[in-house]
Amino acid sequence: MTVAGDAADARAGGTGFTHCHTVRVRYAETDAMGVVYYANYLTYFEVARVEYLRAAGIEYRLLEEAGTVAAVTSAHVDYRLPARFDDQLSLWTRCASIGKVRFRVEYEVWREADRALIVSGYTEHALLAHGLLRPARIPDWVRAGIEQFEASRRGTPETVVFAERSGGGGRG
Repeated sequence: MTVAGDAADARAGGTGFTHCHTVRVRYAETDAMGVVYYANYLTYFEVARVEYLRAAGIEYRLLEEAGTVAAVTSAHVDYRLPARFDDQLSLWTRCASIGKVRFRVEYEVWREADRALIVSGYTEHALLAHGLLRPARIPDWVRAGIEQFEASRRGTPETVVFAERSGGGGRG
């Protein structure tokens, strides 16, 4: 299930985030303690990122068909509370920055039953030419899709840091 628009007002969490996708914790995602295995949050981040891009009109498959991949260059997760089998989770997502080659996506995972923040974190990516694994410029249609999506959800396009406009942006 994907929630967009004024979703942050209607559901727990996600303040400042622009997209929400919900999942239910499957038994296979839990460990011997009965909680979600820590590495599975990175899988939730991936699901949220792909659904975010889809909602922004960007099919990840088309990036791959164009001969590029978005390699994860950094991943960070802050664990706050455990999630358990059958919990309904809201995966909130936003694109925090985008450069010529790199972009950063931030996440919050909230349990819907008690409106508790379970984890937060981010992933950083570099777009690479598939076969060569060399940096590739993020296509204009991807940049425009993200910018328009963020602006339509937040009300202003300046909330996403675009390195080309801000005179920098570090590595990307």
